[in-house]
Amino acid sequence: MRIGIVVPKYTHNSVERNRLKRRLRELLRRTVLPMALPLDVVVRAKREGYSASFDDLARDVEQIRARLAS
Repeated sequence: MRIGIVVPKYTHNSVERNRLKRRLRELLRRTVLPMALPLDVVVRAKREGYSASFDDLARDVEQIRARLAS
């Protein structure tokens, strides 16, 4: 499985964009990659992702995992 992460600028600087990418990358590595499905997945962050807590992002990634499992 390959995963791509797209984090648009939304008037945020590179530090904020990289922080969001790192958080998403870690959550996806823990929850989605172990599934080892033969898929390519692209995750696009929304504007709300910049202000979301780690737990909020984890809930969203769990929804992605559930969709992929079905």
